[in-house]
Amino acid sequence: MSHPPLKVWEDAQQSVYQGDCLEVLRTAIPDSSIDLVFADPPYNIGKRFGTFSDSWPSEASYVSWCQQWLDLCVQKLKPHGSLYLMASTQCMPWLDLHLRAQLHILSRIVWTYDSSGVQARRHFGSLYEPILFAVKNPRHYTFNAEAIQVEAKTGAQRQLIDYRKNPPAPYSNTKVPGNVWHFSRVRYRMPEYQQHPTQKPEALLERIILASSQPGDQILDPFAGSFTTAAVAQRLQRQMISIEQNPDYVQAGLKRLGFLD
Repeated sequence: MSHPPLKVWEDAQQSVYQGDCLEVLRTAIPDSSIDLVFADPPYNIGKRFGTFSDSWPSEASYVSWCQQWLDLCVQKLKPHGSLYLMASTQCMPWLDLHLRAQLHILSRIVWTYDSSGVQARRHFGSLYEPILFAVKNPRHYTFNAEAIQVEAKTGAQRQLIDYRKNPPAPYSNTKVPGNVWHFSRVRYRMPEYQQHPTQKPEALLERIILASSQPGDQILDPFAGSFTTAAVAQRLQRQMISIEQNPDYVQAGLKRLGFLD
């Protein structure tokens, strides 16, 4: 028998639910109410999250579970909404194909990072994680290009001239990032470090939130984990709904957001 979600905390900007994401998505969040979804689920690679191990009986059962909550997330998006999905390199192809039937995939992003130790000896070890960027309507969605500009080496460092223009002019010093992002992973004793095995860096979430939402927009994270999405959304003055089933992570998240001592 299912149980109603436990709403742990709520104010004008943030809502935190402790409970199973499927149950919360089905019962607590209205359809067509979310501007941006960021989903970073367990990857089915055997990591421990407290007492939970992210090991499903088979890849098929894991993909089926992902498809259930992905369908609900799509249902919650506004007509102009955007969704970012992280997943393991092994399973992302299945989820990519599934989402194509419902959303328009605009970018397949590679988040690359430095190694944290000994790499594989009999194959090429993984130094990246894939991210899908998808929208409901490819003609109407939020993308704040000016908010995420990065240095363009052609203009800023090499100072080349674009002779295709009339008259010729220097190349721009800035540009929109490409689909290969380099952000260091969160390390022990870094200021943003939380005791979570798959914490994502604030810089990564900042780029996503700045690009694909406006101040006051509603963001949904169905796997809040270390509550990085919520912390960045709070700083950037977005509305936030976080779902997390682990009570220890919820308590740590509430502290990170400044509502518990």
